[in-house]
Amino acid sequence: MINILSKIFKNKDNQNYYSLDFENLNKKTKIEKIFNLISNYSSNSEIRYVGGSIRKIINRENVDDIDLATNVTPKNVCEILSKNNISFYETGIDHGTVTAKIDDYKFEITTLRKDISTDGRHAEVKFSNDWLEDASRRDFTFNAIYADLNGNLYDPFNGKKDLESGNIKFIGNPEKRIKEDYLRILRYVRFFLNYSKVDHNEDLKKIIKQNINGISKISSNRLLDELKKLVLSNGFTKISKDEFCKEIISLIFPQLTKLDIFNNVNDYSKKIIEEKDFIFLISLMIVDGTDNDEYFIYKYNISNNDKKRIRFLSNLFYKNLKKDTFTEKNLWKIFYLEGKDHLNDLFNFKLLENKKLDKKLIKLKEFFQTKEVPKFEIKANTLIEKYNYKEGKELGNKLSEIEEFWIENSFKISDKDLEKIVKN
Repeated sequence: MINILSKIFKNKDNQNYYSLDFENLNKKTKIEKIFNLISNYSSNSEIRYVGGSIRKIINRENVDDIDLATNVTPKNVCEILSKNNISFYETGIDHGTVTAKIDDYKFEITTLRKDISTDGRHAEVKFSNDWLEDASRRDFTFNAIYADLNGNLYDPFNGKKDLESGNIKFIGNPEKRIKEDYLRILRYVRFFLNYSKVDHNEDLKKIIKQNINGISKISSNRLLDELKKLVLSNGFTKISKDEFCKEIISLIFPQLTKLDIFNNVNDYSKKIIEEKDFIFLISLMIVDGTDNDEYFIYKYNISNNDKKRIRFLSNLFYKNLKKDTFTEKNLWKIFYLEGKDHLNDLFNFKLLENKKLDKKLIKLKEFFQTKEVPKFEIKANTLIEKYNYKEGKELGNKLSEIEEFWIENSFKISDKDLEKIVKN
């Protein structure tokens, strides 16, 4: 098999017009070092690009992740990297994946595998030397394309043709592929929205619906990770226009109650969406005036800072939104109390919810982009040294009172004002 594969890669007829893209990727990432080290490890050792990076090059997309496949075992990959002072960590060593890092670029290196058993969420694998065997266990035809350093392709399932024709095609039996890992249902939706040029296959739609309950086997972390890839993909905003994809996402993530919010957005709002801020985009879909956002926060493992961002928008828009919320004075208060990021979320949320272009709001947003958060200069020591306060609750309460006056007085306080508050 190795000899046959080598001939395929070396065959001049297999040269393609993506070679320059691979050459540029090599120069940018210094990946040639990894290729050379692993290729020279033994007389039979080989390494190839695989999956997403090739798919994106063929489709003329920006390559932001680099997956590699090799017939060298994970243990020996670690040995090679270690001996050559390349930093790495064992991302999923049991499944054959080691992540190497050179400068700011990460490379996931996975040993060729075949599945021994699967349960819909995890697979027991055995390492292999067979490239076709490794390709056969993958999900979609265009994710089973391999390429050498120069971009010569090994494409056993005609994935390039399927990608170019916009055909989202499972390898082999679709139901078998889905039952091996139910997360593939979500991956199908992502790839369909991004690459499809044809309608859904009716039989495949039935298979997906019949197996949708299998998603319950998938961990919340894996679901959230795949949701992030979907939401940040270029095709996601088309979801409300595809009834089947919308139905599937609504079944898997019922908290995304506002999928239609991306319909008919103006050009300014499109730019906000293109900033690819996952938590903000999630907020747009889950903040709806109910406890829906709290359920999402409870179910999925997101950072405390991200929780604060979601709750800020929920509390403001559905509990504390007032006529004066978007006055300059009140926005300064939010700017000080919540920070620039939260204020920016507030502007963007309002702009997207409104649909119509609000030039006044845009001007306010631009105004605050150039400002710095005000600093409260009065410290506890000022009250202790100048007004003989002692440390304790009374001191804290008085500082809070002074700060509140300072905020309400447009972040200004005179010595006279201070003395009056202190002596009151």
